[in-house]
Amino acid sequence: MKSPSSSSPSGSSPRSAVHPREFLMWGFLVSVFMLFAGLTSAFIVRRADGNWLQFELPMAFAVSTVLVVISTITLELARRATRLNEFGSLRLWLWATALLGLAFLASQFYAYLQLTEQGIFLVGNPSGSFLYVISGMHALHIVAAVVAALVTLYQAYRLEVHSKNLLGMRILAIFWHFLTILWLYLYTFLWWMH
Repeated sequence: MKSPSSSSPSGSSPRSAVHPREFLMWGFLVSVFMLFAGLTSAFIVRRADGNWLQFELPMAFAVSTVLVVISTITLELARRATRLNEFGSLRLWLWATALLGLAFLASQFYAYLQLTEQGIFLVGNPSGSFLYVISGMHALHIVAAVVAALVTLYQAYRLEVHSKNLLGMRILAIFWHFLTILWLYLYTFLWWMH
């Protein structure tokens, strides 16, 4: 029979509190959520004031959406491989996740090129400005997530990520999945409001 102090495969006991690093990630994500809630609220208020330019959202944003959804699937496959100590699969799926994150960023950049072709710039009508700021702030967070994925990949090559050390992978997954859900919300919001 296990004693209450026995540790689980993740390195913490079943009844223990959230790991401090995981707690910090959740605190950070609350602040990110508040940032985007404020931006989308300001969008709605400013739109109601008038002088609002209507335009089509670039198709590249739809491509971004598909890429980020696929990346969250590949990250889950990496997590599964970690739990099973399948190191080759773990590295493969982490590479796929990081590359899909980079492809997401490339598609966002292409969306900005499509916007400029429509005459929509960061400075000008508030409609375009909000679009650049909201999507750009999300893209910055994706940059951070890609860096985190590459750090985890480096640790995977050093065999520091495995079934008995899941904390780093769990924190990466929380961050990545949050950004995926956030983008789905933002894309839906922007599509609906434009």
